[in-house]
Amino acid sequence: MSTVMPSSLEIAQGATLRPILDVAADAGLLVEEVEPYGRYKAKVDLSVIERLADRPAAKLINVTAITPTPAGEGKTTTSVSLAQGLGVLGRKPVLCLREASLGPVFGVKGGAAGGGYAQVVPMEDLNLHFTGDLHAITAANNLLAAMIDAHLMHGNEAGLDPLSISWRRCLDMNDRSLREVITGLGGRLNGAPRQTGFDITAASEIMGLVAVARDLADLRERLGRITVGQTFDGEPVTAEQIKAAGALAVVLKEAVKPNLVQTLEGQPAFVHCGPFANIAHGNNSLVADRVALKLGEYVITESGFASDMGMEKFFDITCRIGDLRPSAVVLVASIKALKHHAGQPDGGLDAIEVGAQNLARHVGIINGFGLQAVVCVNKFPSDTQDELELARKLALENGAFAAEVCTAFENGGAGATAFAEAVVAAADEPNTFDFAYGLDAPIEEKIRLIATRVYGADGVELLRAAKKKAAEWDQTDLGRLPICMAKTHLSLSHDPALKNAPTGFTVTVRDLRPYTGAGWIVALCGEMMTMPGLGKKPAAFAIDIDTDGETVGLF
Repeated sequence: MSTVMPSSLEIAQGATLRPILDVAADAGLLVEEVEPYGRYKAKVDLSVIERLADRPAAKLINVTAITPTPAGEGKTTTSVSLAQGLGVLGRKPVLCLREASLGPVFGVKGGAAGGGYAQVVPMEDLNLHFTGDLHAITAANNLLAAMIDAHLMHGNEAGLDPLSISWRRCLDMNDRSLREVITGLGGRLNGAPRQTGFDITAASEIMGLVAVARDLADLRERLGRITVGQTFDGEPVTAEQIKAAGALAVVLKEAVKPNLVQTLEGQPAFVHCGPFANIAHGNNSLVADRVALKLGEYVITESGFASDMGMEKFFDITCRIGDLRPSAVVLVASIKALKHHAGQPDGGLDAIEVGAQNLARHVGIINGFGLQAVVCVNKFPSDTQDELELARKLALENGAFAAEVCTAFENGGAGATAFAEAVVAAADEPNTFDFAYGLDAPIEEKIRLIATRVYGADGVELLRAAKKKAAEWDQTDLGRLPICMAKTHLSLSHDPALKNAPTGFTVTVRDLRPYTGAGWIVALCGEMMTMPGLGKKPAAFAIDIDTDGETVGLF
């Protein structure tokens, strides 16, 4: 007789967690390096990086996915599964994930703690306010916006042209009505009227900046380099020039420290920073990766969305900035997504064969970076054995190093051991990892190389504003910055309507934004929005408090 599996929230609420100081001690952290936030979560002081500087680095495993459906394919669940599976095998894994944004939590995708018996906990804390990092990033971003307006009000010493101000406010919520706003409508004492807008916090430059800062001093320097606008003569004006950078650093001095939690089976997990991968660079913090690499045998770091999105940015931005070298890649696939790309969500085995063209393209992207791909077929309850075996077979035929089915959602780490063994084998293989482009290439050429080598495009078209900026910036230090592509995650192209493995398309770039503090140029493709909106039936409808004061409906 079958039993109904508890919900992910019920599993998390019923779990017995280890005290976080015990998790930290087993990971090799000293008591003075751990700052508890209650019993089950903690901040880790960055001094640990210096203490362990001479320790050999762990093998770095990136977890990515095929092009997802709007609900996602369980990539976080798979990342946790791998950590728990390695734990069952007696290995010493450390997991690195991004923090949850309240936008997706109350929107479509839900939380970011995994699911079923493959979760990081405490789940409610992780998906809501956690240690306050995202609130601190929001506050710092909006403090800078306020100081810009105050600078204009009190003499404008830097000669900032109000019409050139590019710095926008942010909010950790989906709110389409804030995409474009006008401030200062209350008369001169309330600020001059100016058109501006809001981005979601996870897409803000300060989120990206915190995620790539190497330490507090580097954070302070990067904050000072933020470009907020231009003078009337066209010269850039920075946060340092308006005397804001020091205060921003103080607001963020705790937020830059990585957060330590645990999986349901007790493995250490760093959950830190939460940049979106379709707008921002889509990876957890560099400091979390750097600490983790000195603590474990295997570091599992998840990149947002698919290999053309977060993985490409992890390689070309994070690995470049942090001098990291990955050992292998996990590519998550699901039967649901394969059928989706075939345009047959209710189809059979034939639909999986058609949708596997998308899987093949992503394996090719990974191999193109010189790395081995282990395909993990994330099992959903509706999947049949024939479907799962066909997906494994097609993955191997299309160049995967290995392919395994993962049942950790239902079975915890015991359901991920074959998958974990395949990853260990792949990580032992030699690789020829390299970037998709060189920093010396012109901006338009960098964008073209990403589009052609990674997306499979025929080429790129920069619209007038983007082309003009690229030409001008190539003559400055901006020309040597990496590129952060902001495009839809629902297609390998910039058009969400082009499913599976499209060919014959040209990627359109409508504008470029210089993120001089974070250290890259954002290329806005198609109709990409930097502030999402809530749908007709958001996840928020189901979230509530029951009669015992317990949270319900969170996932």
